[in-house]
This record gives sequence, structure tokens and C-alpha cells, in this order.
Amino acid sequence: MSNYKHWQMEIDASHIVWLGFNRQKAAVNTINDEVLDELNSLLHEISLNSEAKGLIIYSLKNKGFIAGADITAFTQFSNPEMAVDFLRKGQAVFAYLESLSIPTVAMIHGFCLGGGLELALACDYRIASDDKDTRIGLPEVMLGIHPGWGGTVRLPKLIGGYHALSQVILTGAPLSATHAKKIGMVDDVVPLRQLKRAAVYYITHKPVFHKPNYLQSLSNHAWVRPLLAKFMRNRVAKKLRKEHYPAPFAVIDLWEKEGGFDERAYLKEADSVEQLITQNQTAMNLIRAFLLRERLKSFAKSSDFHAKHVHVIGAGVMGGDIAAWCALKGTRVTLQDKSYTQIAPAIARAQTLYNKKLRKPRLVQIAMDNLIADPEGHGLARADVIIEAVFENLEVKQAIMKEIEAHAKPDAIIATNTSSIPLEDISQVMTNPQRLVGIHFFNPVSKMELVEIVSSSKTSKDITERACAFVNQISRLPLPVLSSPGFLVNRVLMPYLMECVQLLGEGYSPEQIDEAALSFGMMMGPVELADTVGIDVCNAVAENLTAHFGGVVPEKLQQLLQAGKLGRKSGEGFYRYKNGKPVKQKIKDISGHDEIAHRLILRMVNEAAACLRESVVADSDLLDAGMIFGTGFAPFRGGPMYYAKHFGHDKLNELFARLETQYGDRFRADTGL
Repeated sequence: MSNYKHWQMEIDASHIVWLGFNRQKAAVNTINDEVLDELNSLLHEISLNSEAKGLIIYSLKNKGFIAGADITAFTQFSNPEMAVDFLRKGQAVFAYLESLSIPTVAMIHGFCLGGGLELALACDYRIASDDKDTRIGLPEVMLGIHPGWGGTVRLPKLIGGYHALSQVILTGAPLSATHAKKIGMVDDVVPLRQLKRAAVYYITHKPVFHKPNYLQSLSNHAWVRPLLAKFMRNRVAKKLRKEHYPAPFAVIDLWEKEGGFDERAYLKEADSVEQLITQNQTAMNLIRAFLLRERLKSFAKSSDFHAKHVHVIGAGVMGGDIAAWCALKGTRVTLQDKSYTQIAPAIARAQTLYNKKLRKPRLVQIAMDNLIADPEGHGLARADVIIEAVFENLEVKQAIMKEIEAHAKPDAIIATNTSSIPLEDISQVMTNPQRLVGIHFFNPVSKMELVEIVSSSKTSKDITERACAFVNQISRLPLPVLSSPGFLVNRVLMPYLMECVQLLGEGYSPEQIDEAALSFGMMMGPVELADTVGIDVCNAVAENLTAHFGGVVPEKLQQLLQAGKLGRKSGEGFYRYKNGKPVKQKIKDISGHDEIAHRLILRMVNEAAACLRESVVADSDLLDAGMIFGTGFAPFRGGPMYYAKHFGHDKLNELFARLETQYGDRFRADTGL
């Protein structure tokens, strides 16, 4: 036995060393300086033990193997040199592990990500459980960097450079254990009950180390790398702009130019990560976004509520897709509307979603079995969570709430998916208005992670906390906001979209406007976003907000609505849609892009400041999180308030003053700024 803080070492009767990792005062295993120092000392002890027959590294946590490096460490480094030292230390410790003369095994159950996988790659063998939660990958590109503890060297050596980059490093997405085995990233996948036995087998029998097959190894040759690098750059460039997200391009450059397995390759890896950290703000802002995501998840920890049955009222695009997503995540769902005919399209969309997400017929069938058409509303009285998701009409919603309250279980969560109507108005007809909470999803439900948890002055704290727990249960990010017209996301988004319609009225093309927003870094242009949200929804929200805050709903929205051009869902809105994608014309004139972007973004910044001033959301960090995860606001810029802060107070005031002079009162800077 050893007395280390984060590691526990035992040597069994067969002289196999079992090294268990249990990061203290942390829910999951992450690697920091102290963890690396202890591991280095332990490896030194093990190397001096002449009787040791092998080393098995595993997790003592109930959940997961190793989640990677401690991301908070990067935010605490006072200078870039400290970050580089952290990288070099990790590389040195993993090199020590790799150099041990005894066979080494990483025994993986649950997530194995980032630095956790880099540690496993330094072992001779990797054995994983076949559990559905065992996911293996290198997500560093999502943080604006790339692997820095040898991952860009060892993984190409193990499975070939093309597979390593295209399937693991560039996507950032974790693989299932079976997929990881298929490409050679792990040596074996076994049921959890056999995991220890399999690890011991690899120590005692010492099978031949995995090597890439002929095609995989071919991609590592110096004359092949430039061809594959060009192909991968072009593919990445179709989704990301190098000036916004340099990390994927940097790791392709690194592999193309170095592509070796010697000491120089490790040095160049660390140098590349250092440049990504020091030469632009993308990495720090993406790390900030990661920490904001974790903060949103933390809102679910105040309650142990778990829903077994969800009842959704309204089988339109939003209601149907909410029901489909909940069923996908394992809850029993009853979907209510006036008839089976009105529910049928939602069931068909669910089938398409499940085929795309799950692929295996057995899993698709399980999800479909969870989703039950219920026009009579039998599920209402049995549900743990009831979500009203009909169109934006106060009288209709109030009538439904009276019906729900009369039949719901006493402890059921009663929720509305309203996108703009204050809860105080909806709950006027309820006997117990404290039961009503807003659980506001965004379109498309299967892609948008954020869900606003809306509380009125009467909503009970317990209901709010349970609603957050439910949203986390279905793999979404809960953001608590106060009930006010438009809540947070739609209220901040609407001036942005209205300015977009104003620009269209001035003669700018949809393509020009969208390109200006994309150049700024938005994940989707405002014209396409309006079509995706739905012209009907945009119009309803705009009418609601102008009724409370003044202004005029653009006539263009009314025209499209009357023509039945509702956007993507109807096949035409501002754009025409073919196979679900907008048909866009090539842009001939890119002049004026900066002005367009300033007008769009400053309308958003101004409304965000007003929301903070009115305490719609608790603080500016949560506001930024809402806009990043709820609208696709340029993640590498850190959110609208973070962007405004770094734009500079004087420059911002000067720009607002100029725009106000040119375009009117809508650009008058809010006092909250």
C-alpha cells in the first residue's frame, strides 16, 4: 500500500502493481501538477521494484477513468511559460511510463478523454469495458488547442496519422469502446465483470503490441502526409474559419511538417500548443466557454429529481421534437394533440432523428417504444413532468394550464415552453401558480443545448431546482432566468434579428448579411437563423416584445407569414430550402461587412446590458453562456458582454454614438453598459 494523496498502489500475490487514481476533492479524475508529481514518484518506485511483473492503471472513482487535464489549471497560469512547463511535465511523466521495462495496461471504464487517453497511449495496452458510458477521445480542439502530452505523436504511431486526425483529434468527439477497438485505439473490449481478468491476461501473456495496418501506416510516410494534409485542411475549412479557430489547422500543420515519433516531435507538439495559447484569445475564450458549460450543469445538483414519465401537450415542430428528444434520452413520453393525424408527423420526425443518432435498429426501436401517441391525454395524470408546447397564444395556454392542474399528480412539474409570454400571465388561472415553471427549449431541439428555466415571482424554488435536474437528465444545459417578456435569449436575440430585417429592407441581400455575421464568428447568419427559428415564432415573439418595450414589428415578417413562408420547416422563408439546406447566391460585393456586423452585434450587446440591469439573469457570465449555447454567439469571442468588455469602453461608446447619429434611437447605449 502507498500513502499518496491521489493515487493508491497495491501489489498482488502475482507481483502485479495495481495503481488506482482517485483525485481528492473532485467528482471526476483530472490531472494537475500535483497528480503528475505523485505519478512520477510512483513510477520511480515501481521501476526500482525488481519483483514487479506488470502495472495496471485504473480509476477508483465510481464514474469514469480520467477526464483529462484539469482545465481550471490553464486559467490560473499567470504567464505562458507556466502552461508550457505543465505540458513538458506531462510529456516527461508519460515518457517515463512508456519507458518502464514491465508490461503496462490502462484499464478503462467510463470516459477516457484528453490527457487521460494520452496517459493510456503511453501504456503498452489499453483494455476497455463495453459499457455505453465508456467513451474514448481527444477533445482538446474544442478548447482551442490540441493534445499536448504526446497524443499527436503516439496516436498516429498507433493507428496511422489519417485515422488519428480525421476520426479523433480533429473532430474532438469521443468514440465508443467498440469503435475505438475497430481502429486500433484500444486492444480489447470486454464486459465490466471481465475487465480485471482481461487486464491481468495482458500482463501475464504479453501479446504482440498493436501496430497500424498497411493503409494506416502508409499515411505516416513523408510523401503521403502533404496530400492528406491538404485534403483535411479543405474539409475543415468548409466548417471552420482558420482566423477564428486555428487549432485544427495547427495540428494538421504539425503532423504534416513533423510527423515523426522522436523527441523533436514532442517538443514541436508543446511549441504548437504554446502558440495557440499565447498568440490569440481563442483558446482562453473556448476554455472559458467550457467552464461556463460546467457552471450551467451545476444548477442540476441541487435536486435529485429524476423523471420516468414526461407528457407533452402540442405535437407541432417544437412539442413533437421535445417529446422525441426526451424519449431518445430514455424517458417514457406521451405526446398529446387533437388527433393521431396531427401527432403522426412528429412520430415520423422522431424516427428520422433516431435513425440518424442511434443507427442500430434495436436502439431505434427502444426509443420509438418510449414515444407514445396520446390524443386523449391519458398520460397527463401519470407524468412526472408535463410540458405545454402549443402556439404562442395566452388564452389557449391558460385553458391548457387549468386542465393540467386539474389532472396532474400533486408532485408533478408543470411547465410551459412559451418563448416570450411572462409566466405571471399564464398562471393567473391556476390555483397554485407556484407550480408553474418555464422549460424553454430552442429550435432545433436536437441541436440546441441550452434550455431556459424560467421562474416567476411565484414559482417555488423546489420546482425550479427540479426543473434544472430534469433538463440535465436529458443532456441539456439549464439556465435559470426570471420571467419577463422574451426572457433572456429571445429578448437579446430579437433586436439582432430585427436589425437583420432592417438591413434587408435597405437592400442588402440575405447572403451579404449572413456572411457579415459569419465573418464576425456567429455559428449561423441571422437570416438563416430566423428561418430556422420559424417566421411564425419570430413574429409572435416580436409582437410580444414590442407590446412591452415599444418598437414596430417589421412588415416583411407579416408578409412572409401571410404567404405561408415560415422558413426551413415550410421549405421557404427568407431563403428557399432544398433538402433542408438554404439555396444561397454567391456574394459579389463584400464591402460594408464590418458595418453590417457592428449594427447586428451592438443591438445584441445593448439588449444584453438591459437584461443585466433588470436582473433577468444573475450575472454577465451566465448571460454570455446563454447566448453562446442558446444562439451560437461566436464562442471564440466569449459572449456578447465579454466581447463588449474587451472591445473597450471608449471605443464602444464612440461606436454607439456614431450609429445612433446615423440610424436613430435604437442604437442609444443602455445605461447598463
